[in-house]
Amino acid sequence: MIEQGKNILIIKLKEIILKGASDLYTGYFALVMATGIVSIAFYLLGAVTLAWSLFILNTVAYLVLWFITFVRLFRYSNDMIADLIDHVRGPGFFTIVAGTCILGNDFVLIASDYSMAIILWFVGLFLWLFLIYSFFTGMMVHEPKPHLEEGIHGGWFIAVVGTQSVSILGTFIASKFMGLQGHFLFLSLNLYLFGCMLYLLILSLIFYRLIFFRLSASSFVPVYWVNMGAAAITTLAGARLILTSSQLAFMDDILPFLKGFTLFFWATATWWIPLLFILEGWRHLYLPLRYDPQYWSMVFPLGMYTTCTLVFAQATGLTLLDPVPRYFVYIAFLAWSATFIGLVHTLISKVTS
Repeated sequence: MIEQGKNILIIKLKEIILKGASDLYTGYFALVMATGIVSIAFYLLGAVTLAWSLFILNTVAYLVLWFITFVRLFRYSNDMIADLIDHVRGPGFFTIVAGTCILGNDFVLIASDYSMAIILWFVGLFLWLFLIYSFFTGMMVHEPKPHLEEGIHGGWFIAVVGTQSVSILGTFIASKFMGLQGHFLFLSLNLYLFGCMLYLLILSLIFYRLIFFRLSASSFVPVYWVNMGAAAITTLAGARLILTSSQLAFMDDILPFLKGFTLFFWATATWWIPLLFILEGWRHLYLPLRYDPQYWSMVFPLGMYTTCTLVFAQATGLTLLDPVPRYFVYIAFLAWSATFIGLVHTLISKVTS
């Protein structure tokens, strides 16, 4: 009887894994992004025990998501390719890049493990190179193309997030490559600037879509929060470059530009926050609040805004910003906790059904 129960459980788990792989949301690595940045925020604010707990949980989540992704790659490769060249689902793949590099930041800051961080940086860089050209090539040549109203959404900003995450981790590991430190920092600087350019390009399309096309409660999906998250991680990337500018003469020369441009993105991220809360409240006047993996893309910007404000204040000496992350981190953690509870409830429901 026990053996039969075990076999039934194994069959059930196999069915859940295969079903999960076939239907895997392309942006699910936003779970890793969100958990990683909230753990970093707590660590920088001195809550080391909580930061470690989230870091360990995040490492497990990262491995599980890669396992399911590999299952999907080998069992449902045609579906993955179709998703990659889809205007709506394709941008979600950049969460793999961002999740990988943000986890690398966790290893540096929390675990002081530069070896693992270097490995994750190279993985992230490889994935970024593959996705940035395969995705945008696919968007340009794939037919038929959707109308702007249907094809563009806040998830496109995840391409910016992925780019800036590689830049940030690059500034951390540069010191471990003696003789090549300047090369790594220069690459990080260029990735930062490319991410800025990409943000401004996508921002114009997003604004056009939101203002001149019909916006229903169902079409305002949670990934629109990445509008703010992309500006926040760009702020963090700029702040990290400011902190390392003395290590590369060229960056030291353009330091005033770096500070001004980074402030521009922090101000942009700050502007988005009230508007997004208003729109989120409006959305839930019509739609019930239930778990959706897209909500991890809402948690991430809240955690990233906390971290970027803290580091930007340190990099520029703007101590007047210090109170912001001390309180905002609890908003991020509340959002993380609610979303995590929703995830656990969903998983338990699938296993017991």
